[in-house]
Amino acid sequence: MRKLVECVPNFSEGRNPEIIEAIADSIRKTPGCTLLDVDPGKSTNRTVYTFVGSPESVVEGALNSAKVARKLIDMRNHHGEHPRMGAMDVCPFVPVSGVTMEDCIECAKEFGRRAAEEIGIPIYLYEYAQEKEYRKKLPQIREGEYEAISSRIKQSDWKPDFGPAEFVPEWGATVTGARFFLIAYNINILGTNNQAHRIALNVREAGRGEDEPGLMKEIKAIGWFVEEYNMAQVSINMTNYLVSPPHEVFEQVLKEAKALKVGIAGSELVGLIPLGAMLMAADYYINKENLFIIEEDQKIKLVVDRLGLNSISKFEPNKKIIEYIVAEEKNEPLASLSVRKFVESVAARTSAPGGGSVSALLASLGVGLGTMVSRLTYGVRKFDDVEPKMRKIIPPLYEITQKLIPMIDADTNAFNDYLEGVRMPKDTPEQQAARNAAMQSGLKKAIEVPLTTMRLGDSAWDSMIELAKYGNIASKSDVEVGSKALETGIWGAYKNVMINLPGIEDKEFKTKTLEEAEAIVKRTKEKCNRVLRVLEKRGNK
Repeated sequence: MRKLVECVPNFSEGRNPEIIEAIADSIRKTPGCTLLDVDPGKSTNRTVYTFVGSPESVVEGALNSAKVARKLIDMRNHHGEHPRMGAMDVCPFVPVSGVTMEDCIECAKEFGRRAAEEIGIPIYLYEYAQEKEYRKKLPQIREGEYEAISSRIKQSDWKPDFGPAEFVPEWGATVTGARFFLIAYNINILGTNNQAHRIALNVREAGRGEDEPGLMKEIKAIGWFVEEYNMAQVSINMTNYLVSPPHEVFEQVLKEAKALKVGIAGSELVGLIPLGAMLMAADYYINKENLFIIEEDQKIKLVVDRLGLNSISKFEPNKKIIEYIVAEEKNEPLASLSVRKFVESVAARTSAPGGGSVSALLASLGVGLGTMVSRLTYGVRKFDDVEPKMRKIIPPLYEITQKLIPMIDADTNAFNDYLEGVRMPKDTPEQQAARNAAMQSGLKKAIEVPLTTMRLGDSAWDSMIELAKYGNIASKSDVEVGSKALETGIWGAYKNVMINLPGIEDKEFKTKTLEEAEAIVKRTKEKCNRVLRVLEKRGNK
């Protein structure tokens, strides 16, 4: 899964379009960052920027934007309705995919350290990045706002976590930290604003007060009436969707509405949502309704339907799901070729693509044939008795096929790091040592790629054996061809491991790799033969 962090810096400037755009441009120009939204407010005199990228990229984007703000914003002249204490007032880092809260804490600390060193500004940590309880929450740190910093920053309890413990009049101070992704979500109520608010009070964590808490953790909610839609809404902020995900909130609101004899007419997502939240909802409805869906786009369609996300406006996944917005084009030039072009590329007078890529292709085709036969068996009336078997067989075969396809290109690219090491200078002992280390690291990578192909192929055998037992026997030859293709693909990958292994100096790595590779090849031969024997016993019925 791609590592993706969201950064949402708030700057104390919402009126000067040139300054707003200069900050936005600094983020856009940061490699690896995708600017998703710029939201200025004139009355608040504040602009909220939303961008995403890898952990390293978002730290750079935040730094670049802060450096621009340091030149262009002067807090001595700032006035607005929103609480504030600095030119870059707050800069949270939020986990989206492939990263943990701990990763985002490290982002905040790295940003704080570098901002203090490179820009000379005081930085406070908050939320999950702050260990001191009395200064975890933003209102605690921002008490008295900009005007109070000059005296507070000198107090021992309020020294910044990074940077000078002194007042910087043009800047003020910045708060950075890590928090969970906030999902803004409205559920449509066919009733009054009073009924919507009653539901909100029941659902939200704060409930009606300390003596009457609400039903769901990490939920803030109110009820209101929207004249434009001629409907009431329960307006919800989910501060941690891992604790209370959208589908659970929707189902609870539905339950509360039924108790009041009030109808629900779908829901509305305000802003963006992580893919993980959508897939959690998909899994819930798939399990609840005993459905069988394996393709991601169908899972998204299921959630859009069950939550009624098209009720106010059309839900467009490519504009609403963060990972889809920033999706990179797959760098798979070989796998994207036509069959003819791929074969011609293999036959050309070049060393790549070679046996490694062909092995990965063979393995993917072998598992792909297994996937095909299992899907041709599933849903057919005369095979209803083996449907439970197919439900277990199809997902792993489908997933392994998808993972093997990128290995076609990965194998061709496997030697890049090694060749870069070869090109390194070798005039001094130090250079020779660095060159050798880089070459050894590159060689290990060149071995790891075909070894990964072997592991992936090996993980398909149990499903292939089950398919041989219960799959549509009319497709017997397809399973046979698939099994032999998979066996050959794994054997070919093994040969690519073995040809590079002699160059490895790390004896422990060499021994472990050899043992694993030989075990997989041996197991592959046995399991392929088992598939063929099972099919032979079944005959051609």
